[in-house]
Amino acid sequence: MLQQTTVQSPQQRGDGLYLESRGTGDNTLVFLPGLGGTTRYWASRVEPLEQDFQVVLADLLGFGQSPKPWKKYTVEQHISALHQRLKSFAPYTLIGHSLGAILSLAYAAAYPAEVKSLVLVGMPYFSSERDAYRYYRRGPVRGGWLFTNTALAMAGCILTRRVFGKLLPYLLRDIPREVAEDLVKHTWRSSTSSLWEVIYRHDLYADIERLPADTSVLCIHGDQDEMAPLSAIEYCASNRANWELAILPGVDHHPLLRETGKCLNLIRAEAVRNQDGHGPVI
Repeated sequence: MLQQTTVQSPQQRGDGLYLESRGTGDNTLVFLPGLGGTTRYWASRVEPLEQDFQVVLADLLGFGQSPKPWKKYTVEQHISALHQRLKSFAPYTLIGHSLGAILSLAYAAAYPAEVKSLVLVGMPYFSSERDAYRYYRRGPVRGGWLFTNTALAMAGCILTRRVFGKLLPYLLRDIPREVAEDLVKHTWRSSTSSLWEVIYRHDLYADIERLPADTSVLCIHGDQDEMAPLSAIEYCASNRANWELAILPGVDHHPLLRETGKCLNLIRAEAVRNQDGHGPVI
């Protein structure tokens, strides 16, 4: 029987991030969502893992039910907020999707003793802000120019939240209703600042270089992912002994939503393989 979910309400958590802890077991899995995602991106889909693992779901700073301060949402700000809430669960396997995958990698580079292994799902990687602009403006992403213009991205965010928010579950029929509903649980500041500071401007490869060589990393990526080019992840994983890349054919930017069973099996195998680890010695 699954254990009751422990939810920390805004009143209980003070200024900390919103967390849900569920399941049992000495082996802990921590899940971070992507841009606009919340705990509900994972909640119903990771239930099978709760029989054998403690599962911790987090809303990122500025999203979902977490605080949304008026500040620049840099990687450092996100990591600091995460560390205050996650350090008590260490060591654990850290799983992130998209923007959450970037933050997972940055977190493991900053606090290697806390992270036994990494699972990076649909992680976008660009060598520079200019490279990201070029890809989204000229690549296969429809309306990619919207993602690289600050004013338009801000206006689009405000318009979506205030005008089209209730229509999103009907407009975005290819994702679960609760995921679409939560796409408005942020501010234009937290959304656009996180996009620019984390995905466009952060030196992700520097985190890869800082990551201890014995940290196990599993990348799960769809071969039809237009938001996060596969070739960049193949480059990151190449010639790294402890990196593995699982490519899911016919899958877009949401492997967990499209191939839930396969993704859970991969996550489970990665966590079990590293269950005796306690992070690298530093």
